[in-house]
Amino acid sequence: MWIQPEEVLLAGALWVSERANPFFVLQRRKGHGRGGGLSGLLVGTLDVVLDSSARVAPYRILLQTADSQIYWNIACGSSRKEITEHWDWLESNLLQTISIFDNDEDITTFVKGKISGIIAEENRLKQGEEQEEDCGKFREAELKMRKLFGMPEEEKLVNYYSCSYWKGRVPRQGWLYLSVNHLCFYSFLLGKEVTLVVPWTEVTQLEKNATLVFPESVRVSTRHTEHFFSMFLNINDTFKLMEQLASIAMRQLLDNEAFAADLSLPKDLDARAKNERYRMTFRLMQDERLDGHTDCTLWMPFAKMHVVGQLFISNNYICFNSREEDLCQLIIPLREVSIVEKADSSSVLPCPVSISTKNKMNFLFANLKDRDFLVQRISDFLQRTPDNTWGDTSPLSLIGHSVCHSCHKCSDKVFPVHSDLLMCPQAASSAPSSSTEKMKEEGWSLHFSEFGRGVCMYRTSRTRELVLNGIPERLRGELWLLFSGAQNEMATHPGYYGDLVEQAMGLCSLATEEIERDLHRSMPEHRAFQNEMGIAALRRVLTAYAHRNPSIGYCQAMNIVTSVLLLYCTEEEAFWLLVVLCERMLPDYYNTRVVGALVDQGVFEELTRAFLPLLYEHMQELGVISTISLSWFLTLFLSVMPFDSAVLLVDCFFYEGIKVIFQVALAVLHDNMDALLTCSDEGEAMTILGRYLDNVVNKQTVAPPTPHLHALLTSGEDPPPEVDVFELIRSSYEKFGSLRADVIEQMRFRQRLKVIQSLEDTAKRSVVSDSRVVQTDSAFSIKELEDLYCLFKSKHMTGCYWGASSSAVQRHDPSLPYLEQYRIDSAQFSHLYSALAPWTCGGHTPCLSARLFRLLDQNQDGLVNFKEFITGLSGMCHGDMTEKLKLLYKLHLPPGNRHILQSLYQTVPCRLSLSDRPPDSTFTYSLTNVLDNVFLVTLSLCVQEQFIELCKTLYNMFSEEPLEQELYHSIATVASLLLRIGEVGKKFNNGIKKTEPLAPGWSNERQVCQALRRSSTLDVDWSITFEQVLASLLTEPPLVDYFERKVDIQSKMAACQAQRAVERQISSASDNELTQNSV
Repeated sequence: MWIQPEEVLLAGALWVSERANPFFVLQRRKGHGRGGGLSGLLVGTLDVVLDSSARVAPYRILLQTADSQIYWNIACGSSRKEITEHWDWLESNLLQTISIFDNDEDITTFVKGKISGIIAEENRLKQGEEQEEDCGKFREAELKMRKLFGMPEEEKLVNYYSCSYWKGRVPRQGWLYLSVNHLCFYSFLLGKEVTLVVPWTEVTQLEKNATLVFPESVRVSTRHTEHFFSMFLNINDTFKLMEQLASIAMRQLLDNEAFAADLSLPKDLDARAKNERYRMTFRLMQDERLDGHTDCTLWMPFAKMHVVGQLFISNNYICFNSREEDLCQLIIPLREVSIVEKADSSSVLPCPVSISTKNKMNFLFANLKDRDFLVQRISDFLQRTPDNTWGDTSPLSLIGHSVCHSCHKCSDKVFPVHSDLLMCPQAASSAPSSSTEKMKEEGWSLHFSEFGRGVCMYRTSRTRELVLNGIPERLRGELWLLFSGAQNEMATHPGYYGDLVEQAMGLCSLATEEIERDLHRSMPEHRAFQNEMGIAALRRVLTAYAHRNPSIGYCQAMNIVTSVLLLYCTEEEAFWLLVVLCERMLPDYYNTRVVGALVDQGVFEELTRAFLPLLYEHMQELGVISTISLSWFLTLFLSVMPFDSAVLLVDCFFYEGIKVIFQVALAVLHDNMDALLTCSDEGEAMTILGRYLDNVVNKQTVAPPTPHLHALLTSGEDPPPEVDVFELIRSSYEKFGSLRADVIEQMRFRQRLKVIQSLEDTAKRSVVSDSRVVQTDSAFSIKELEDLYCLFKSKHMTGCYWGASSSAVQRHDPSLPYLEQYRIDSAQFSHLYSALAPWTCGGHTPCLSARLFRLLDQNQDGLVNFKEFITGLSGMCHGDMTEKLKLLYKLHLPPGNRHILQSLYQTVPCRLSLSDRPPDSTFTYSLTNVLDNVFLVTLSLCVQEQFIELCKTLYNMFSEEPLEQELYHSIATVASLLLRIGEVGKKFNNGIKKTEPLAPGWSNERQVCQALRRSSTLDVDWSITFEQVLASLLTEPPLVDYFERKVDIQSKMAACQAQRAVERQISSASDNELTQNSV
C-alpha cells in the first residue's frame, strides 16, 4: 500500500534490493523469501517474535535521487504481488514524467505530492465506503426496530446503542433504540425476551448516576416505574441525546408546532441544540441558524490586545465570544456590514480578516483557519441580505428617543403614539440625584466613545459594571433594546407593529376582554396611566401582541411589565421588547398555564436547597417558596417592590437574563433568614418578605417617589430599615454570582419534565372531575375515567406522530376545555372501539365503529374529542335498555338523519294480537305500558335498507355469547314481527299495494333473511319507527336481559393495557417477564 513518504537513512541495512531504476528501488527484507544466510535468519526470527503491530512489511519501494544520500519510503507490501503492482504503476505513470526534471529537489517534491494525493483519494473513497456501510447498518437497525416494536415507517430512528437493561439486579444485555417519539429496548438471551417501549411524553425524569447497585447508568422515570440502562460505550453522548428527545417531547405537549420538526438523525438534534445555544448566548431571533464557528482572536483597540475566543457565523449575524467569560462579546448584523476583506498576514497577525460597518467601526479577526472559505461564506450571506433591511448609517438611528415620537407610520397609515408624554418626569429631581444621573450619563458617554455605540458595541466587563450601577433614565430604553436583542427584531421588521395594530383594531376575543379588564390595574399609582393617553398606548401594544401570538394571547402580569416598558420606549419599541420577553427571555411564562414560571419556581426551590438548606426545609413546611416565586418572577419584582428600585433589576435582567432574578431572590431570602426561621405559618413569612421588599429603595432616583400599592396596604407597625437596592444587587452578585446560565438551563430541563407531567396529571383530574362527564354524560367511575383518558390521549399522541389525515394543530386545540382539547380520527377510534366497546360484531365491527364515529362527530371535521368518545361509550356500557336501543337505532339511520329530527309523520298505532306475543307468563312487560314510558322524542323512520343493516348488526353481535342460540331465535322472532309491522304500516298509509303475506311463526334467521331478500328491489314504502323496534325487542326476554346487562369496562381496559405492555415469549421454557411499559 502507499504510505506517507518518510526518510530512510540506511537503505541497505537488513534489506536486499531486487529492482532498481534511476529514481526508485524495490527492496525485500532479509529473512523473507529464499536465501539471506545467518543475518536473514536472525531478522526473520526477530520479525516473527515481535508483536504484530511492530512487525515490518517484507517489501518496500524507496525514492532515490542521484545527488542525495537520503531515501524516501513511499510504499510497502505484504506480498510480492502487491508491491509489484505499485512498482509497475510507478514505471508506467511517473518514471517518464520525472525524467525531464532538472532539479532533484523538484523530483522529490513532485513524487511526495503525488503519493500524498493518492493516499488522500484512497482515504476519501474508504470513508465513503465506511459511511455507506454505516448507513446500511443504520437502515438495517431502523427496519429491525419497526419490526420488533410494531412501529410504522413514520417513526424515525435517531440512534441505537448496545447496553444493559437492569431488571431487578440482573442486567439484560441488548439494544437500546432511541427514536423521535419513543425509547425502546430489546433483549433476547437464554430464551428470554425483554421488549420495552416508553414514549418520551411519559418520561418524568432523566438522570445519569452511579451507585453500588447500578454502575454508571441512566435512569429513566415514568409515573409508575423506573428503568435503568448501563454499560454504554459513551454514556455522555447517549444521555445528551436522551435529554434532547425528552425536551422535544415536552415541547410537543405544550406546542403543536413541535410535531412539525423533521428530526431523524443525531446531527439534526446536535444542530438544533447548537442553534438554541447560539441564539440564547447572543439574544438572536428564533429563525436564526448557526452556519459554523471557528477559533480565532479579536483585536480590542481599547485594550491594545488580542483576545482569544470563537467566531460564529449565521445567515444574518457575525458574533464573537471570548474564551474568558465576560471579557468581550460582539454582535455584528450583516445588514450593518459594508466591507469584508483579507488583511495582510504576518507572523504576529496570521490569517487576519477585517470587517467594516456602516457606522465606521472596524473589527480585526486573526488566527482564522481556512480564511478564504470563511470570507467567501460571509460574502455569500451578504449577497442574500435584502437591501431594505440594511440599517441607517447614523448611530443615532439606533437610539429610540432621538427620533420624533409624535406619530408612528406604517405604509400609508398613521396613528398617534405620544410616547414622549409617557416618559418619566425629570424636572422634579433633587440636586444630588441630578448630579448622580449626570455622572452616569458621562460614564456611558465615555463607554460609547471607547467601545462603540449601537448593536455593534463591544460588550465587556466594564459594560456590566455600568449596568449594575444603574442605567441613566434617558438611555434606558435604548440599552434595553440593545441588550435584549429587540433592536434587531425591530430593524428587520419595519412597519410590522403598525400593521398588527391596524389588523387587531376592532377585533373582539377572550384576550381583548381580559386586556380591557386589566388596563386600569396597570400601575394605577403612576401618573402616566392615570389618563386615556397612556391607557390607549398600553391597549394597542397588548392587543397587537395578542394578535401576533394567539397561543399566548394575553396573560395577567403582561400588563404590568408592558406599562413599565412604555415609560421608557415608544410603542413599537415596547412591543418588540414584549416579544423578546415572552418568546425568548422568559419562555412559556405567559401562556395559559404559565409553564415557564412554574419551571423557574422549581429551579428556585432547587437553588434554595443548594444555597440555603436550613431555610429551604423550613420554607417547604410553610409552603412559601411556591407562593412568592410566581409573583416575583412573572413581573420581574415590579409588582412587589417600589418602581424606582424594581426598574434597576429590569436593567440587570435585560443584560444578564434570568440569572439575576434568581440571584436577587436568593439574596432576599438570605437577608431575612433569621426572621423566616422563626415563622410559624405562611402568612407571617409572607408579611416579613412583603415589608422587606416594600422598603427596598433607590436613593439615586431622579423622579419623585411613586407610592407602592402593597406598601400602602401593609402599614401599621414601624417599617423595617430601608434597604438600598444597589446594595441588594451587589450582595446578590457577591453571594450567589457563581450561578451560570448553562447550569440554570440544565435545571430548567429537569424541572420542565416534572412541571409538564404534573400539569398533564392536573388536566386528567380536571377531565375526571368535570360534572358534565361524571354526573350527566357518564356512569364510569373515577378510576375508569382516568384509564380511559390515558388510552384516549395515547391514541391522540399517536395520531400527532404518525397521523396523515390531519395535522397536530387540528387534533389539539388548547383554547378549548380539557374535555375537548384532544381529538382522534376514525382509524384510531376504530382501534379503541374494537378494544373497549361491548358491541363487537366480528367482521361487521369496523362498519359499526364507523357508524358510531359519524354519529359522534357532530361538527363533521373527521375528529372526535374525549367528551364525545366517552358519551358514546357510556351509552353502550351504562345506559338503560331504551338508551342503548335508541343509540343502536340511530347508528343505522342515514348520515343526514343521524340526529334527532322534528316529527315527519304521524305515529302509527301498533296493533298486535295476543297470539303474536310469546306465551311466557313470567314476562311482565306490557307493550302498552312500554309505549307509555318511551321517551316522547320522535326519531326518523327506518326504511327497509336500514332495517336490513340493523338485522345484520344484531345477528353478528351475539357470536360469543353463552346464550347464542336463544338470542338468535329471539332476533328471528323480532325481525319477523317488525316485517309484519312494516307491512301493516304500509297498508295503513296507502292501502293501494297488496303485499305478500308473511307466514306466521318464523323461528330462524334464515327464513327472515330470505324474506328480506325475496324481492330484487327494496320496498321504498316499507318503514318502521323506533317505538315499534323497542316494543318488539321487549317481547323477547333474552334480548331484554342482554341489553339491560351492565358491562364491566375494567376487564376490557386491563386487556387493552396488557396489549400496550409490549412483551413476548419466545420459547415455552422462557420466563415471560412483564415489564411496566407504555406505548
